Amino acid sequence: MATVNSEFIKELEQSGTDTGAECFNCGTCAAICPLVSDHFPRKMIRYIQIGAEDLILKHAQELWRCLHCGLCTQTCPRGANPGEVLMTLKRRVVAEWRRS
Repeated sequence: MATVNSEFIKELEQSGTDTGAECFNCGTCAAICPLVSDHFPRKMIRYIQIGAEDLILKHAQELWRCLHCGLCTQTCPRGANPGEVLMTLKRRVVAEWRRS
């Protein structure tokens, strides 16, 4: 079960990073991703939207499969920029690893 952390969402917003707020989880980004399965990056964006920082950290290794080809961003019908969201999560995970 995920722990919802509303402060996590606020921290991302305050740092000026993209929180995927435009995403409505249609799955277009997951369908086009050539490298990662299991509903990635859609899943990671959803974790941000609900403030499930613990699930992001638990599945952090999946972030490094993304090569930032940009297909998810190009096909997103809402302009949510999933590629930038994933880059934001990578920065966050690295910062968390450094603190631990």
